[in-house]
Amino acid sequence: MKSQIVTFLIKCPDQKGLVAKITSFFYEKGFNILSCQQYVNSIEDTYFMRVRLNAEGINLTKEQLENSFLDLARPLNFDWSVNYGDKKQNVAIMVSHTSHNLYDLLERAHEGRLNCNVTMVISNHNKLRHIADMFNVPFYHLPITKETKKVQEAQVKELLDTNQVDLVIMARYMQILSSDFINHYPERIINIHHSFLPAFQGANPYRKAYERGVKLIGATAHYATVDLDEGPIIEQDVKPVTHESTPTTLKIIGADIEKLVLAKAVKNHLNQQIIVSGNRAIVFPEAGE
Repeated sequence: MKSQIVTFLIKCPDQKGLVAKITSFFYEKGFNILSCQQYVNSIEDTYFMRVRLNAEGINLTKEQLENSFLDLARPLNFDWSVNYGDKKQNVAIMVSHTSHNLYDLLERAHEGRLNCNVTMVISNHNKLRHIADMFNVPFYHLPITKETKKVQEAQVKELLDTNQVDLVIMARYMQILSSDFINHYPERIINIHHSFLPAFQGANPYRKAYERGVKLIGATAHYATVDLDEGPIIEQDVKPVTHESTPTTLKIIGADIEKLVLAKAVKNHLNQQIIVSGNRAIVFPEAGE
């Protein structure tokens, strides 16, 4: 096995002896356990585990490891996945007019703070091409209207699939994706929006927030689902504001929060720190990685 670090994500009905059985399996195979994080949802009697392993010196193929793990997983009703960390995930960023999230993600990826290959930027406008050009990332301008929505989404899907994109980031892509598109990439599309929702929907949310006199503003990053802006939440943050804040300053503060929240959500996904359970995202913290 060429991979040095192997990550297992496990979800199953809660029951006695799970930690002992899982860790014993990896010990018997010769793995060194680097970290073992667990969470029990006592309301739903569900157990979650993230375990990272050092595979150095392990004389097993991936197929042999997975087939052997199945013998443990089946009787215990595991829902599980494994990542071998032997390749960077391919990422596509979708944007419209707003640049702050796009620039921040490209900069983080360029500096190695996001472990991924940003393979393309897709936009329904040509406004932000220069930012993609700064980082030598291919930019695809695919305009969209109500009449051309299906055709445009088919073009996007072809680009994503042809380039083997693993994760799609909606960095303020101001279009509603169809259910067909979203279902084609389950738990592989991350969206960002202000945390006022369901209040202050539509255009100029910060103007509406100013008029209402809000005292907190924030941002939410979540997986996209067919229920608009209601997918499993990965990351959120808020900042207090005062009556002295203007619509402009609220927007600036909101943009800064968005950048941090979206970047953290993307990092959590890339690092295999998330298990989705129903409409909830179980997000394990970084464990000294």
